[in-house]
Amino acid sequence: MRYGIALILSSVALAGLLLGGCAETTTPAATARPAPPAKPKVAYKVGNPYQIDGVWYYPTVDYNYDETGVASWYGPDFDGKDTALGETYDMNDLTAAHRTLPMPCMVRVTNLENGRVLALRVNDRGPYAKGRILDISRRGAQLLGFDANGTARVRVQIMAEESRLMAAQAQAGQPVALMPGETKPQAAPTAVVVAQSLAPPPGVAAAPARPAAVKPKPVVTAPTQVAVAPIMPDGRVSQVPVHATNLYIQAGAFTSQTNAVRLRAKLASIGTTNITPIRVDGQRFFRVRLGPIATVDQADAMLDRVVGSGVPQARIVVD
Repeated sequence: MRYGIALILSSVALAGLLLGGCAETTTPAATARPAPPAKPKVAYKVGNPYQIDGVWYYPTVDYNYDETGVASWYGPDFDGKDTALGETYDMNDLTAAHRTLPMPCMVRVTNLENGRVLALRVNDRGPYAKGRILDISRRGAQLLGFDANGTARVRVQIMAEESRLMAAQAQAGQPVALMPGETKPQAAPTAVVVAQSLAPPPGVAAAPARPAAVKPKPVVTAPTQVAVAPIMPDGRVSQVPVHATNLYIQAGAFTSQTNAVRLRAKLASIGTTNITPIRVDGQRFFRVRLGPIATVDQADAMLDRVVGSGVPQARIVVD
């Protein structure tokens, strides 16, 4: 009897295990979340004015851009993330970030400390650290020879012709061009021919009518079209002579000398401040600068003091 009860209990337990196994296999699978929509990519962008730390930046198309200052580079922390143009940042590409130039455009960057010159494609916004005019990819910094130092005194010039072509390609889509030496074909002129039947001479029977012959139209073959490759930096590094340079803090430039004198008096306690008259596009300005300054670290420290005194537009320049 006890044996029978044990057998019954064993059978119930086995059934429970089997039922439990069946219940587990019939649990519906978790519904996968839909992938987030891909961020739209923009082929060409200038952008609206924006503000960072009290300073306004005004993106614009400027094919005369030519500026000196301090460049830095950015790498692993940003690698694989989206740029301001919607592209994926690759620190091994030859790219750069600029605060106001159109994207994409091409710039020529000269390392004023070693004379190396390299073309870079601007596809991102930045740098946002005070005292920097350009953020360069790690590969660009390596070729320009300042990846170990982190910063370099540079001159940045927009490459106008290349940048115009890049803008045209980006805004019009992938363009096509004729093969070298070919011109766009023109259709051959056609003349209008009027046919008229004449009556047969007396005593001659009229010949049976024939269908009028149709002269085939000439076939015009369009020239082969090829896609124009996007303009990209070629990675070639050139060399220019190196000249001694100095760092300055440029606090402002005024058409009124009175305003320049007032700013110089305000900054005199921070460091040696000078007023220099200059001409820009035929107009006279009075430029207020502090310096010269020996190192980038010292320039950064002085820039912080100038900005803290109420001059947020101050920047580091190289001369």
